Amino acid sequence: MVDSSIGEKILVADLGVLTDPYGVTSIIEIFHFLCSLLNIVETVGLGTGSNHLALDEDVPLFALGLINSAIELGGSALGKHPKLLALVQDELFSNLIQLGLSSSPLVLSTVCSIVLNLYHHLHGHLKLQLEAFFTCVILRLAQGRYGASYQQQEVAMEALVDFCRQPTFIFEMYANFDCDVTCSNLFEDVCNLLSKSAFPVNSPLSAMHVLALEGLIAVIHSMADRVNAASSLPEPAPVREIEEYEPFWTVTCDNYEDPTYWVPFVRRKKYIKRKLMIGADHFNRDTKKGLEFLQSIHLLPEKLDPQSVACFFRYTCGLEKLLVGDFLGNHDEFCVQVLHEFTKMFDFVDMNIDTALRTFLETFRLPGESQKIQRVLEAFAEGYYEQSPQILANKDAAFVLAYSLILLNTDQHNAQVKRKMTEEDFIRNNRRINGGKDLPRELLSELYHAILSNEIRTSYDQNLAIPEMTPSRWIDLIRKSRKTPPYILCDSRPFLDHDMFSIISGPTIAAMSVVFDHAEDEDVSKECVDGFLAVAKVSACHRLEDVLDDLVASLCKFTTLLNPSASIEEPVLAFGDDTKARMVTVAVFTIANRFGDYIRNGWRNILDCIIRLHKLGLLPARIASDAADDPELANDSIHGKVSSGGLSMSHIPSIGTRRRTSGLMGRFSQLLSLDSDEPRTQPTEQQLAAQQRTVQTIQQCRIDSIFTESKFLQAESLLQLTRALIWVASRLQKGNSTEDEDTAVFCLELLIAIALNNRDRIMILWQGIHDYIAGIVQSTGMPCALVEKAVFGLLRICQRLLPYKENLAEELLRSLQLILKLDARVADVYCERITQEIMQLVKTNAGHIKSPIGWRTVVSLLSITARHPDASEPGFEALSFIMADGAHLTRANYVLCLDAARSFAESRIGTTERSIRALDLIAVSVKCLVQWSKTDSHAFMVVGFSQEDTSKSSQEVGDMWLRLVHCFGKVCIDPREDIRNHAILSLQQCLSAAEVIYITPSTWSQCFDQVIFTMLDDLLEIAQGHSRKEYRNMEYTLQHAMKFLSKLFLQLLDQLYSLSNFRKLWIGVLSIMEKYMKAKLRGKGSEKLQELIPELLKNMLLILKARGVLVQKSTVNGDSLWEMTWLQIQGISPCLKAECFPDQDPEDEPDPKSKVSEEDAAAGYEADVNDGSQVKQEKGEN
Repeated sequence: MVDSSIGEKILVADLGVLTDPYGVTSIIEIFHFLCSLLNIVETVGLGTGSNHLALDEDVPLFALGLINSAIELGGSALGKHPKLLALVQDELFSNLIQLGLSSSPLVLSTVCSIVLNLYHHLHGHLKLQLEAFFTCVILRLAQGRYGASYQQQEVAMEALVDFCRQPTFIFEMYANFDCDVTCSNLFEDVCNLLSKSAFPVNSPLSAMHVLALEGLIAVIHSMADRVNAASSLPEPAPVREIEEYEPFWTVTCDNYEDPTYWVPFVRRKKYIKRKLMIGADHFNRDTKKGLEFLQSIHLLPEKLDPQSVACFFRYTCGLEKLLVGDFLGNHDEFCVQVLHEFTKMFDFVDMNIDTALRTFLETFRLPGESQKIQRVLEAFAEGYYEQSPQILANKDAAFVLAYSLILLNTDQHNAQVKRKMTEEDFIRNNRRINGGKDLPRELLSELYHAILSNEIRTSYDQNLAIPEMTPSRWIDLIRKSRKTPPYILCDSRPFLDHDMFSIISGPTIAAMSVVFDHAEDEDVSKECVDGFLAVAKVSACHRLEDVLDDLVASLCKFTTLLNPSASIEEPVLAFGDDTKARMVTVAVFTIANRFGDYIRNGWRNILDCIIRLHKLGLLPARIASDAADDPELANDSIHGKVSSGGLSMSHIPSIGTRRRTSGLMGRFSQLLSLDSDEPRTQPTEQQLAAQQRTVQTIQQCRIDSIFTESKFLQAESLLQLTRALIWVASRLQKGNSTEDEDTAVFCLELLIAIALNNRDRIMILWQGIHDYIAGIVQSTGMPCALVEKAVFGLLRICQRLLPYKENLAEELLRSLQLILKLDARVADVYCERITQEIMQLVKTNAGHIKSPIGWRTVVSLLSITARHPDASEPGFEALSFIMADGAHLTRANYVLCLDAARSFAESRIGTTERSIRALDLIAVSVKCLVQWSKTDSHAFMVVGFSQEDTSKSSQEVGDMWLRLVHCFGKVCIDPREDIRNHAILSLQQCLSAAEVIYITPSTWSQCFDQVIFTMLDDLLEIAQGHSRKEYRNMEYTLQHAMKFLSKLFLQLLDQLYSLSNFRKLWIGVLSIMEKYMKAKLRGKGSEKLQELIPELLKNMLLILKARGVLVQKSTVNGDSLWEMTWLQIQGISPCLKAECFPDQDPEDEPDPKSKVSEEDAAAGYEADVNDGSQVKQEKGEN
């Protein structure tokens, strides 16, 4: 760096104050002299396209060395003096570009060193010069085309790599050139060159390939080094669409130093540039449609004007020059206007006419028709004369002279012209063209020799990607540099890295992959792997998921894990011996662990590798652990119980043994078994070392962390990982081999582990997991490991997640309905274990099951177990846990539990004692009904609930009570004596409890008609129609039933008497008693029953009499309760009336012949509904 005093001296000298004999004037003269020494080269091979320079190296090297030293010492102070800076910008750079194309690698190397120093110190002043040097020298030579030697190519590539290693070089190239519509895509061109140069096409890897790789990785590392700063920056917003036309060439930035201004500005310009390139492609295919397309995207106005079209031609790269020339030479009025506007865009001030003409014709191809040529030259002459009228008298003189130069150019450089025009001929042909006067002979002579030595090219090779730097082009460049926007300086903040990396990521990954594939040197392989990790880092930072997926897919191919093999030991040993495969495997799983948040489709490739490792027995035991704090799962391998959670040599298949089973890590121990039919060979030291390297590599991969730490993955990545697992498992499930089934089980284990590790985000995963498990359950007809894992994995998920996800509880419990859909053969095998899991679920999560559908699923599963010999005991234990003391009975599960308990009571799988316990559970549950009824009353009277809500709730309780009665009614006809008798007793207790429960009249009617009367009829029918061996002691049950009926009727008399259909109920009771009285039973049962019924009936009549229910009153048509009662009793015990009502007149007794038939009694049930109320009223009067 230059001392600050030097800069101060330069500034002082700039003011013309020379206080030192060795001042700035001397510096300028010396620097100018050194630059002039670079002009001693002589051009050889003047044929078209020749760029080789023959020179005496000593003098230029001497001058270059001094210039380089001066730049290193002067540094940025050189830019503070206009004259010195002008020398650097014009003469020095022009000579450096020419020397850079010399055949001497040493000269080229020195030139590149000088340009690198100039970039360091003066890049803010050398924008277009740097672009010209890179496009005309570095990129030209590094491609190895246009006659460049291998030495030149190597030096140019080394220089390019040196530039790429500069911290901000690539970012400034992109901001200043790629985002400028008037400049080339320098950053893109450099990266494409490096990518292509790194490809070893049909050749072994050479130093040039490695050098290009270093440059490419340097670019990636430059971006990766800036990743940390990206965390503080917001994600770049997408550039908004062009909504209305605005002249893109006039848009400027308000502040080129403040990133808040220039970053959106350059991104906008890059967007416009891309659209212009698309428009250029359309234009090259069809001129008219191309302009229409540009109008549609608002880069040209809706109504075309000449200036906008001219600017499009002037500033758009990639246009077909022939088409532009034809358009400009067209006779159409609009085309002529465009031509004149196009000409005005050139700076011809103080420029020789031949140079001006060269500059003008370099932008398009001169048409071949003479009329078009004339129009083009007329426009040029007019523009040139307006800007440089010093010598020419008028625009006609400019036109004639320009036309004459075109003719001279054709004459001198067309091989078909045999007789060439001499200087005298040229001067003579141009006499008196300057307003009737001659032009100066010296001018014409200079123009003649200029054309003679340097052809004006009126046609250009469109395929020539890199143009040559001609003198006219250089002059135009210097003039443009005075108007070009300021050079944008970049710092360490990655403002544009997202856009830049999106451009180069694809070619970069491809190039590094090819080099890695061909690399034999370990250092080169490591460099590639470092580059891969840097690409992953940048991709993740800028959320480029597609790029990361492509990288993962590319890397997985190099792991060799996906290569098919016939045995276990072959891939294990090959993997241990393959350094590159182990290196890239670690890289793949490092990417998965570090940057998994941004992996999408790449999970499929990673899972393919994991599955291969699983088949080889190379995975750690804890890979499918669902929680780090779960001690059971910590020791539970996917393959079975193991004592260690890590990977060791014992899990690796031994050498020389035959594979008997596949897939499970634990089964690899079979390879060591002594009963093998084949002789075992002892592994060599090399094989043992290879196995050890394999183990160490897998340990470094930390594969288990992908799943145990999946709770830290972003939601979208987690969802994609789950989908990838399901996709892989579904693919394996279609296979018929044992190995495929084992691997599908392994995938299902991983899926369950992910679900359990992500309980807070299970909502986003559940649908896919549920559908996959459902597919397994519904498509499997025989017991197998996969359906076993699916069923018990589902149960484990429900057990673990119910306490944490109330909003998903119903969905989780509904999923258990899949178990109900199991094939009967499958369900039978796993029924006991399923029931144990359900019991555990109920005991730990009963409080979290709240919805009716959840309870329906759980209780349905428990009900099924009542008929299974092995599962019934845990099933009943679970049901008892729910119903005992009403601990977990709710309105949502009450009826369901009643039905389940009835199933256990009726089941003959268990003991009689258990059936009685089931009946007790039903009986005790009535306490819940009582409590709920009291709660409803309290809510209405105290809390203030509406009468409608309270009535609805009370009706629900009444319906549940009726369901309870139904349950007992069904069990009362059980073949087992103890069970049915206990059921009758329990039924009586529950009916008695109805005194404190609000029961509607209709419910009471249903209770007697549908349950009590039906049950009594069924008992009688059974006693008469079945053998005593099948239904033992039925006579005792019938006696018990009659006592039950009598006692129940009297206990509930107050409630029943208030019913409108009380008469119907009473006659029904009498009818049942009459049936029992007349029943013919085997043995002495009939006698005892016939003795019991009159006693019971007498007791009932006395109580009805005492309470004033059964009294005589006047009737019409003989249909009163009194008359109907005695008519019915005639068939039971005619003497009861005299015993119970001795004070009644015998004449009032009804005629026995007119006994009420069953049809008349039924009709009487529908008679005067006020009878009961009238009797009650009479009772009150008495």
